[in-house]
Amino acid sequence: MSHFTVAGLAFPLCAALACAAPASATPILGPELESFTVLGASTVTNIPTSAIIGNVGVSPGVSITGFNSSPGVAVADPQVTSGLVHATTADAALAQSQLTTARDNLDSLGPGITLVNPDLTGLTLLPGVYTVKAGTTNLSGTLTLDGGGDANAAWVFQMESSLITSTNSVVNVIGTGSGAGLFWNVRSSATIEVGTTFLGNILALTSITMNTNATDICGRALADTAAVTLDQNTLGGTCTGILAGSKGLSGGLDVTGPEGVGGVVFLPFVSVPEPGTLALLGFGLAGLGFARRRKSAA
Repeated sequence: MSHFTVAGLAFPLCAALACAAPASATPILGPELESFTVLGASTVTNIPTSAIIGNVGVSPGVSITGFNSSPGVAVADPQVTSGLVHATTADAALAQSQLTTARDNLDSLGPGITLVNPDLTGLTLLPGVYTVKAGTTNLSGTLTLDGGGDANAAWVFQMESSLITSTNSVVNVIGTGSGAGLFWNVRSSATIEVGTTFLGNILALTSITMNTNATDICGRALADTAAVTLDQNTLGGTCTGILAGSKGLSGGLDVTGPEGVGGVVFLPFVSVPEPGTLALLGFGLAGLGFARRRKSAA
């Protein structure tokens, strides 16, 4: 573990700062897949105006409506920032391959804890793997995910069938940091209803529908075999607040085994710094710099 020294005292660096995932960790989302915020297999349909941070793409289908598109060529669109629109480009095809692998790797984690009620409303869940049963809704209110002070906290929801939210439902993530991950492994289709404030990466076997003004400002909509349908939505792999730097909640897990075969582990616990710790660290480093300047002057 790296250390820093203030006034002759050595401290573990990761205990004072929210360190990200180790450089050697292999994330669940491959590099091309991670660059896509919206990815469909058959079509991508959008009712403008949406706001997407990251790539938008389709493969092997070629149909993208509601965005600028040109088959085989990545093009710009005013609704898309920090990315381009890919209609059956090589990058979109590779991302689709990585999506299938990512879903296989999430499957390898097993069922984890099976929740009795298919509606997650009112729960506060610590990091882990959870199986969610099929229901008329899987979220009718607010779900809170509490990282427990782990900057590398990760949650995997194994949806037995569909993922369905009710209107104006909310997912909150607290108590974590820049290494966090949140994955919704959907064995059928996902429907995020009107006005819902969602978070995390939706990896669906078939289709994903984001209804009017639903948002996922820290996550992705990735459909393996069918369509993604958008309606004036906001989605982004760039997060803010405590999740800043988390690359769209794509962290927390390390693929240690062969692709698609398993060997997926949770990243080690890394403490989220208390605000007071950061302040003391800042004062300590400032004092160290002042002492060095005085020594040089002498």
